Amino acid sequence: MPDIVSVKTQAEIQQVASLAHEIWNSHYVPIVGQEQVDYMLEMFQSASAISSQIENGYNYYLVLKNGEHAGYFALVPNARDQSLLLSKIYIRPAYQGQGLGKEVVSFAEQHCRDHGLRTVWLTVNKHNANSIAFYISMGFTKEASIVNNIGKGFVMDDYKMVKWLNHAAK
Repeated sequence: MPDIVSVKTQAEIQQVASLAHEIWNSHYVPIVGQEQVDYMLEMFQSASAISSQIENGYNYYLVLKNGEHAGYFALVPNARDQSLLLSKIYIRPAYQGQGLGKEVVSFAEQHCRDHGLRTVWLTVNKHNANSIAFYISMGFTKEASIVNNIGKGFVMDDYKMVKWLNHAAK
């Protein structure tokens, strides 16, 4: 079972940014290209961007396996619509297939139960087939197709995927 550590310090924020650089470059370059990965890392996963997100309600966590940094994720609760955005879930390639992603989803679901939230949702690139298959196996369903212009001619072409924790409330 991994250790999940809430990100609070500048050193932890820098560790998340470092993990993002490693994971995104290994995973997303074949999907969206190096130029878009570089842009997105600077805009969304640099230490300053992560710090700003934390100031605005994001809760970042490091995932540790045997004391090693295996990945990270972020949660953004929304009490108004009783949902939890699983904003990021990234596991280093060497740690994939070891159940860490399942542990993160379980952590998010428990967070929902603890705070009276009914759904966990996320966005995933439409061409990220392995991740989509993982989320479907975890009970998420595709709810919408979303294309967001993120600047410099780049778009995020995603599916919104949702997992209802209380199906009767759906």
